[in-house]
Parts: sequence; structure tokens; C-alpha cells
Amino acid sequence: MLTANYDTLGVTPGDLVLDLGCGFGRHAYEFARRGASIVALDAGAEEVAQVRATFGAMADAGEIDLATTRIGTVRGDALHLPFADGTFDRVICSEVLEHIPDDERAMSELARVLSPGGTMAITVPRFGPEFINWALSEEYYDTPGGHVRMYRRSTLLSRLAGAGLTPYTSHHAHGLHSPYWWLKCAVGPQNDENRFVKAYHRLLVWDIVKGPHVTKIAERVLSPIIGKSFVVYLTKTPVSTVAEAAA
Repeated sequence: MLTANYDTLGVTPGDLVLDLGCGFGRHAYEFARRGASIVALDAGAEEVAQVRATFGAMADAGEIDLATTRIGTVRGDALHLPFADGTFDRVICSEVLEHIPDDERAMSELARVLSPGGTMAITVPRFGPEFINWALSEEYYDTPGGHVRMYRRSTLLSRLAGAGLTPYTSHHAHGLHSPYWWLKCAVGPQNDENRFVKAYHRLLVWDIVKGPHVTKIAERVLSPIIGKSFVVYLTKTPVSTVAEAAA
């Protein structure tokens, strides 16, 4: 289940990509399948270990060629990235910034490690659907490691611009997922045994595994209206361009 569009991000074979806050690797695996070299970074030891093991299994199965595709897994801090300036051609940070108190520092680090002219995809929960989640359940956000803010589009773009990043397009994603989370918040975020929650979860699994035509249509219709995620694509202005503009 990918949130970002890799063609819009401009991913090509041989790119060096950072997946910050990789979680259990859903975006990182697709970068590798497309021939990009990938560094998957997360603060969680369990997540990093599982991603490393899955990459190994993918190599054994012939899904990726480690002779041409470099793979790295790193346990690290988004506020202190262990990489030199301008290291990466592409960067993705999906559903992470809403968890970080000092999000502007994290944005600055993301911009720092992106090469001039490189591209970045940032995804965060969309304000409207997220507001409903917060209204329905305090437990949804008031938990260790939970969401510390909701982003309005203008706020997110302003902070990213402050980090030196320029947006070039955006969209919404996961229209089928917002009602699922509203339902979970209504009955309790940890109540996975509720029959309606279980039924909706089966629908989402069917969509992810089988990709039926009917759910693809539903996603296209619902995402612009109630899509759970806001996705913005940005570029880092080359230094020469900045100097020319200032001259």
C-alpha cells in the first residue's frame, strides 16, 4: 500500500533514496524493486531489523539484485541524520512528521541531505479526516509516540518552504482508509474485535492483496474528498539558481 506516486517523485534506476521513518518498509521495498539504491531509516529497532530481513528474503527470491542495488538499514534520529549534505537524489518521509515535536528541525534535516535539484515526497494525515479522529477519540492521539499535531495544508507548506523546499504538485490518498479509522475511533482504537472493524479490515486487506477494479474506482473517487493522507512533492533549488535570483 503505497502513499506516494513514484513516477511523480521521478524515481529512476540508480537513484540513491532515503526513506525516513520507513516503518516496516512498504515504500523502501518498492524503491528497490525499481532499481534504486535505498537507505531505510527508522527510530525503532524492531522495524529496522524486519526491513533488513525482508530485503534479504527479496534478494534470495530474485526480486532485487544486490550486485546493482545498494541496500542500507539504519536506526537513527530524524533530528540528527547521519548523512552528509546533499547525499540523496530522492527522499520520502511518509506519515512521520506528525509524530515529531520539533518538526521544523526534521524538515531542515530532510532538506539538508537532499541533493540540489533532487525531489522529495512528504505525506501527513489530511486535516479534515484527522480532525474527526481526534474528535472521536482522545486515545487515538494521546498515546506514547502518537500524533502531536494536525497539519493544515498552508502550515505544512510554509514550514517546508522555510526549510528551502519548493512544492511542484500534491494530491490526496487512501480514501477508503478514512472511514475505517473513524469507525475504529468511535469504538476505541484498540478494539480490533468489533465486528464492524473486522469486516472493514477484511475489505482493506482484499484491496491491498487483490487490487480489485471496484476498490480502485472507489479510491479514485473518494481520495480527493476524504483521502486520509495529504501528499506533497517538493524539490530543492540548486545553489546556482538561488545565486542567480539574488544577483
